[in-house]
Amino acid sequence: MFLKDSRGFSLVELLMVVAIMGVLAAITVPMSGNTIRYLKLSGDARELSNATAVAKMRAAAKFTQSRLYVDIGGRAFYVQTLDKATDTWSTEGGATSLSGTVIFGFGPIADPPPNTQTTIGQAPACVNIVSSVPTPVANTACIIFNSRGIPVDNTGSPTGLDAVYVTDGSAVYGITVAATGFIRTWQSHYTSTPSWTLQ
Repeated sequence: MFLKDSRGFSLVELLMVVAIMGVLAAITVPMSGNTIRYLKLSGDARELSNATAVAKMRAAAKFTQSRLYVDIGGRAFYVQTLDKATDTWSTEGGATSLSGTVIFGFGPIADPPPNTQTTIGQAPACVNIVSSVPTPVANTACIIFNSRGIPVDNTGSPTGLDAVYVTDGSAVYGITVAATGFIRTWQSHYTSTPSWTLQ
């Protein structure tokens, strides 16, 4: 049984609901996009930090050198260990690629995180032995650990200046390795005067 006075919603009421939903969507969609970009960049930074720690542990576990190999142009990275018998590097597992919006770099930032590098920059290029000659690999960066977990340069000398930076154009993350082998992750806004914070 229907009452004669029962009615649906008027056109004005429906338009008001649609307008409110439009305003809420206009506010939340850009915020969601920023959140997704932040999660991609911070996730890639965490993966780089973890891979650096794995390289350090592999060096000690296998009693040889191990390195984080960063393919800057290919936007990927992986862990390699040195086979002392053949003087060649072998890759463990597969390469990890950066997210679609993330690249290796530090943009306009002019200064490194405090108490790390003297000047900001990616770690030195990786070196492979070709016909008994050490040959740098273009467009790469390597953080090498000796069998004691100490970061070393391509000649085997201890160093505390290694770092890898990633950015998406809104923020920069840096993974630094101190001379003691201590790995830290930093974050700064994408400006020429950085405000590095330890993560």
